[in-house]
Amino acid sequence: MSRIKKLPTEQWDPRIVAAVKPEEATDLEQGLTRFFAHCPEQALGLMGFGGALKMNRSLPDRLVELVRLRIAFFNQCRSCMAIRYSDALADGLNEDLVCSLEKPAEAENLTDTEKVAIRYGELFATDHLAIDDALYDELREHFSEAQIVELGMTVAFFVGFGRLAATWKMVEELPTAFQDTDKTIAPWGEEAIHVR
Repeated sequence: MSRIKKLPTEQWDPRIVAAVKPEEATDLEQGLTRFFAHCPEQALGLMGFGGALKMNRSLPDRLVELVRLRIAFFNQCRSCMAIRYSDALADGLNEDLVCSLEKPAEAENLTDTEKVAIRYGELFATDHLAIDDALYDELREHFSEAQIVELGMTVAFFVGFGRLAATWKMVEELPTAFQDTDKTIAPWGEEAIHVR
């Protein structure tokens, strides 16, 4: 059971209803909005920021999803680990790639660009002060300055809100493999849910 009560959609601010269209979305696709709706102004601001990160993205969807899933492992965010977004699947993400996230530095099916982005996300989630000039120099070999800023903002979003979701224990709608919050799990080798 979630530690925070979900706000029923009939109690949502009409602006949130218009943005999310809950009648067209599964409970899982409504995600954190069901909790954030308690604070409509903050929820709308966050939706605008999250939407800008996604809709105006210059980074490949596959790369962003790989980084998101690796961070989800360190956050132990069950819903984050269970979900695979359709835009990333359309961009070539598959479960073989997800399984590569167990040891990304050794994975032969990840590009050098993906590996450095994953390493950046991993360090951001585990030891952010270990991100040094050398790593930023390596990022510059693969990304423009704007893309590095975009990657940083995206990673910060994933780390912060993934940790928040993990503390709220939002697991009711997830496959059984993701519901036990008393053990460490991983996004690789588990039953995933594909969402829009």
